[in-house]
Amino acid sequence: MQLLTQHTDYALRALLMLADHPDLYLSARHIAEKQEIPYQFLRGLLQEMPREGLICSHEGAHGGVGLNRDPGSISVRNVIELFQGKVELSECMFRKQLCSNRSRCVLRHQIMRNESVVAREFDRITIGSLLNDLHAVDRKNHETSISPAISGILTNTQKYHETNDSQY
Repeated sequence: MQLLTQHTDYALRALLMLADHPDLYLSARHIAEKQEIPYQFLRGLLQEMPREGLICSHEGAHGGVGLNRDPGSISVRNVIELFQGKVELSECMFRKQLCSNRSRCVLRHQIMRNESVVAREFDRITIGSLLNDLHAVDRKNHETSISPAISGILTNTQKYHETNDSQY
């Protein structure tokens, strides 16, 4: 079972990048390079998003695409439904094939209930909340990469002062 397709993954990454640069219009080529998304693939995704009001485009020398809505108002479910259709967990229901056991299937109602729960959870996750999470991870990684350097500086500074203070 695949819950998120490559289309949805790439679209979410592009939207996150746009949300991270709210005052800029970014070119598809720039987004593709930074997010390591095939350019032509991304262009196709970006053509779908204005129809749902997710992004807008601006032509010209400094043109590109930008978010058309507040990042907190764009849910992961919005993006999933744009590129994949309704959130569905059951393959028989996903392919719209009527199962010969449909009327007697005891699992069907449980699956439908779970689909509803998953859809609500994806509604709660927004581009804005993902961007906050991304910034928190970046801060943590930055602190982790700086900590050993700061620790070394502090240790050397402390040794310097201990050595020089004892001379006076």
